[in-house]
Amino acid sequence: MTCFLGNIEAKTDAKGRVFIPAVFRKQLQAASEESLVLRKDVYQDCLVLYPESVWFKMQASLRQRLNRWNPKQQNVFRQFVSDAEVVVPDGNGRILIPKRYLQMVGIQSDVRFIGMDNTIEIWAKERAEQPFMDAQEFSAALEEMLGDEGIFMNEE
Repeated sequence: MTCFLGNIEAKTDAKGRVFIPAVFRKQLQAASEESLVLRKDVYQDCLVLYPESVWFKMQASLRQRLNRWNPKQQNVFRQFVSDAEVVVPDGNGRILIPKRYLQMVGIQSDVRFIGMDNTIEIWAKERAEQPFMDAQEFSAALEEMLGDEGIFMNEE
């Protein structure tokens, strides 16, 4: 499974096209991922690029947990998939981000691509320049979540 890592600056052009950073393009090519799914993040003001295989596994998992015959659950699923769009990098490694997505997350021109495990987030540069948590809040959250186990549970 592909694991994206990095925090890379880029710029969108006037049409909303942006180059996927080379390090991420190489990983996508190595995994034979030709199509990506673009969606606004559920919690944050950023966009998320899912390799198509990751998206379909996640979509299937969500579908299995929801009851098709429950109207609220059907609307949750509908909202989740209707906010997604397939994007295919062109021959130069660029994707077109539709204007509505740029507006949703406040992207003007400068962006940051952030590798997040098996997905890639796209942030307006100014929103991603600030820490997501301050240092004390981050260390306290890690301690609360991991306790005595620490991060490196399998370290030898």
